[in-house]
Amino acid sequence: MNVPAIMRLAVGIGCRRDTSADAIEHAVRVALGTLEFGDIAIVASIDAKRNEAGLLAFCARHGLPLRFYTADEIARTPRTAMSHHAAKHMNVDGVCEPCALLAGNAHTLIVPKTIGCGVTVAVAMAHEPDANGT
Repeated sequence: MNVPAIMRLAVGIGCRRDTSADAIEHAVRVALGTLEFGDIAIVASIDAKRNEAGLLAFCARHGLPLRFYTADEIARTPRTAMSHHAAKHMNVDGVCEPCALLAGNAHTLIVPKTIGCGVTVAVAMAHEPDANGT
């Protein structure tokens, strides 16, 4: 993977109900591989996870900002890997990939969906919006 030395990462996370902060952290570290955990600029998920204790605790533990997106916002992202669980329970095609793209203001993923411990994680480069807000 050819990525710049200094990065800002947007991490999209999907998880099952009552997933622990430790399981989320493990899944994020596995997904990052050789990327630096300290380069995470933002974490994002679907708004249905707004009160998910493990996700909130993971972000609080590391001082990471957490952004939530609605199913409508997620539906407007480019099509990503289909998740039958997300389609059945959240009415979206996926959670982690579109949330990483949205939070990073990105068009491509640098780490596509990884799955482990009931957690899905995807990573995009975080870009600042341009003057048009895009």
